[in-house]
Amino acid sequence: MFDIISLKNGLENVEGFYFDGLNSGFKKSGNDLGFIRSDAPVDVSAIFTSNKFKAAPIRHFLRYKSGFKTNFVLLNSKNANAMTGEAGISDIDEILAAIKGIKMENPIMSSTGVIGYRLKKEKIIEAANKFDFNAQNSDAVATAIMTTDTIKKEIAFRVELENGESFCIAGICKGAGMINPALATMLCYILTDANIPKSDMDDLLRESVEMSFNCVSVDGDTSTNDTVMLLASKTKAYDKLAFKTALNILTKELSLLLVKDGEGSNKVVAFEVFGAKDDAQAKKAAKALSNSPLVKTAIFGEDPNWGRIASTIGACGIDCDAQKLVIKYDDCVVYSAEFPELDAEREKAAHEVMTHESFKISCNLGLGEGKFTAYGCDLSYDYVKINADYRS
Repeated sequence: MFDIISLKNGLENVEGFYFDGLNSGFKKSGNDLGFIRSDAPVDVSAIFTSNKFKAAPIRHFLRYKSGFKTNFVLLNSKNANAMTGEAGISDIDEILAAIKGIKMENPIMSSTGVIGYRLKKEKIIEAANKFDFNAQNSDAVATAIMTTDTIKKEIAFRVELENGESFCIAGICKGAGMINPALATMLCYILTDANIPKSDMDDLLRESVEMSFNCVSVDGDTSTNDTVMLLASKTKAYDKLAFKTALNILTKELSLLLVKDGEGSNKVVAFEVFGAKDDAQAKKAAKALSNSPLVKTAIFGEDPNWGRIASTIGACGIDCDAQKLVIKYDDCVVYSAEFPELDAEREKAAHEVMTHESFKISCNLGLGEGKFTAYGCDLSYDYVKINADYRS
């Protein structure tokens, strides 16, 4: 038998880890950069988005050898570092190499925010070198990953075993929009000091995510950066059933906080998809775009939000390639491999298109002859009113 006891605060309860957050200037106020580090390299298990356009931090993680250990995770909000190509991965390596004061082993970075822009490396490096790497401030790192969130998501438990031994497990999470039964627009970091085998970490995390984060839905979209990570310092006791139970409760409660914090017709838009592998795939993509609440809210906000267009296409299960994709708002190109960043002139032109009562969003997938056009409208969700500048 065992008892699961809810604890105050969050990650501070877990032995062997340090964490903090600060404002690096990307947010007007509040923390936007944080870290998690461990005394020694630890096992890490992770589950990532099913979106085919995986962000640079995920692709960076997946380049490590299977079963690697790490002792450092750097977290940032406001910039997703998604669809930035090889340069986005190189930026991560450059940032992590420039952080002084600690010795890193297989460092990790996670990002959330706007899609399609490279990280401002110098600004991040300058701020990261101000960290107190011996701090244990769970609140600071939990708020550093918040974007459209209106509430902090942080839970911790102590598990007391029948033999008198115990271990702790705690997690922080961000997410309020792009929530779909395939993870969510979320970053979730779970720390434990239980002496859990790596094979159990992988299996139990996978099972737990299926019963929690993959069961909730707010708006039906899947982001490019979705991440759930479990790190174990292994300094305390372990019981498989007790750990499984505590992990399942923790992920379920965090997933319900995502739903609790979820987001709340003036235009007609044609969603034209062509260059698809076949007509069936074009239809699937076009209807996904026309049905997407996040695309609808972007239209309502008149924000030239190509990141949501690309993310929806990548998530809908069709063949696609970021290097061949071209997105236009009427005749204005908002994304292509040649012009991945939306400069001020094109952003202004795209915004002008979106002020019209009707316009076309066309997506050339560059893979075949398939084509289909679907139609949709905007929606004035409360989410737009609160987070008009959030684009991923």
